[in-house]
Amino acid sequence: MTALNVAAAIRWRVLGAALGAAATLAGWTGLALAGQGMPVDYQLNLPLPATEISEQIYNFHNWLLWLITAISLFVLALLIYVMWRFNSRRNPTPSHTHHNTLIEVLWTVVPIIILVMVAIPSFRILYNQYDFPKPDLTIKAIGNQWYWSYEYPDQEGLAFDSFMLSDADIEKRKAGGELLPRLLAVDNEVVVPVDAVVHVLVTARDVIHNWTIQPFGSKVDAVPGRVTSTWFKVREKGVYYGQCSELCGKDHAFMPIAVRVVDKAVFDQWVALRKAGGADVDEKARALVRSASASDASSATVASAD
Repeated sequence: MTALNVAAAIRWRVLGAALGAAATLAGWTGLALAGQGMPVDYQLNLPLPATEISEQIYNFHNWLLWLITAISLFVLALLIYVMWRFNSRRNPTPSHTHHNTLIEVLWTVVPIIILVMVAIPSFRILYNQYDFPKPDLTIKAIGNQWYWSYEYPDQEGLAFDSFMLSDADIEKRKAGGELLPRLLAVDNEVVVPVDAVVHVLVTARDVIHNWTIQPFGSKVDAVPGRVTSTWFKVREKGVYYGQCSELCGKDHAFMPIAVRVVDKAVFDQWVALRKAGGADVDEKARALVRSASASDASSATVASAD
């Protein structure tokens, strides 16, 4: 390769690195603008936490990343030192040492200490995930091929099905001013009040599904004939998305989960509207929460400007 070709290759690599850095920066900016409820292009790291449990998971993940990085760098340094210090030129007569008590004690004790350091916070998080506080609201999520059904047992049997919106439906709603994410938006969202302890009972009618919303730190199998459970307490209003995370058939990728978190007053209005029923109850319920969300967004914009 000529010097000219080498210089050109270096320039393209530098340009590629610069574009990658710009894309990463754009990803972080998009993540900040998108909020907590859904992934964004070029996203790095986990979704931002929306509950105390997911915040613990997020912090534990970040701490483990630093720990793994330190261990990897230490092992790399050892390998480099061994290759430099004990190669055949620098060490033509190798040592026949085959036993060292101090080293054997260290490589046994140090990993045990590291495992204990990892085990204590992980067991604490696991305990907190299954230490269910007293619920303010209970929801039953039922997995079907390939959609979710929801029941509110303590709201006089309120129930509905939730299907993923098609591309045509999303385009139709976009014309009405709604911005909905493809493959994540649903026709009927789960609605819960903000700062409320919500217990979710999870089961399935056909095969094993999985009810997962990463910003909540919730991930539990939906097993036919069995009721499993999870809980969450969301700190901020908004729409949070998840997906079935268990291979359940040909449309496994098309049964998303959408949970809209609103004020308690809006939730009570939504429940009353759902209970009243009617031919267009789904549309009225969506209009109610959409109006409340638009009002919240307007108030946030004014507060930010102030």
